[in-house]
Amino acid sequence: MALFLDMLMAERGSASHTVAAYARDIADFLTFLAEKKATARESSADDVRAYLETLSANGLAPTSRARKLSAIRQFFRFLLAEGVRKDDPTSAIDSPKRGRPLPKILSLAEVEALIGSAKDACSTSLEGTARRRAYRLNALLETLYASGLRVSELVALPRNVLAVDDRVLTIKGKGGRERLVPLNNAARVALSDYLAMLAQEPALKGSPFLFPTGDGGQHMTRQRFGQELKALALAAGLDPARVSPHVLRHAFASHLLERGADLRTVQQLLGHADISTTQIYTHVIEERLRRLVEEHHPLAKAQLTKPR
Repeated sequence: MALFLDMLMAERGSASHTVAAYARDIADFLTFLAEKKATARESSADDVRAYLETLSANGLAPTSRARKLSAIRQFFRFLLAEGVRKDDPTSAIDSPKRGRPLPKILSLAEVEALIGSAKDACSTSLEGTARRRAYRLNALLETLYASGLRVSELVALPRNVLAVDDRVLTIKGKGGRERLVPLNNAARVALSDYLAMLAQEPALKGSPFLFPTGDGGQHMTRQRFGQELKALALAAGLDPARVSPHVLRHAFASHLLERGADLRTVQQLLGHADISTTQIYTHVIEERLRRLVEEHHPLAKAQLTKPR
């Protein structure tokens, strides 16, 4: 399995958390095989089906079972390519049927409430670490909503990302693909104010990260940003369960499409390799329009057919 994980990082440029997820899923499958006195080298399609049936019996959702099967498929294809096996036992196995849930998003008013609370915190926070964190959260929030970056891309931005042109971010996304993402004026101002605050911290001046923590040797974690965002949601009067960095990425895409952006542009901004991934946002808009008509149109619930 170690060679497979090395391949994911070296050849596909997979992020560390993606590789860790593959490692967990494949290790779980290999443990199942070991209990059956089998190994990946000689396991059969029936072994894979039995594993999926066990997951289903344990109540694992179809989406989670499909994810695990995807990891197992990739693993067996690697073994086939390396000559460890002569076949792929997953080739005849269908993925568990799963309905694709619509992404959760926030309304424009809710995003504005979050941004307003972040700005208030900058002006009311005390000096020192609390004030710097308030400016950092404001910069993170404005940048995320202006760019739609993945949270892993956002927190790991290098310190010099704005050195050439502060109007555009050059992002290296999944698979090593680069894309240009423009910044609006609000994000540029928030970042400028934050960097001015950061320059006053001697321990962080030399950090290679735009959003460093501690002594500057590491960047802010995804988990920490999520925690701070939920605390901000409470301050803004929103349900913290509805607010996360990924939800703001969804809001960015949906709000762009609602205001006339074309799907291909949104795909490029989000860094989606396949436009079918971006098309889910059109369903969000369609669903919202349907509910709007049902709730507010005067004839929505009326009997529209004449009696015979």
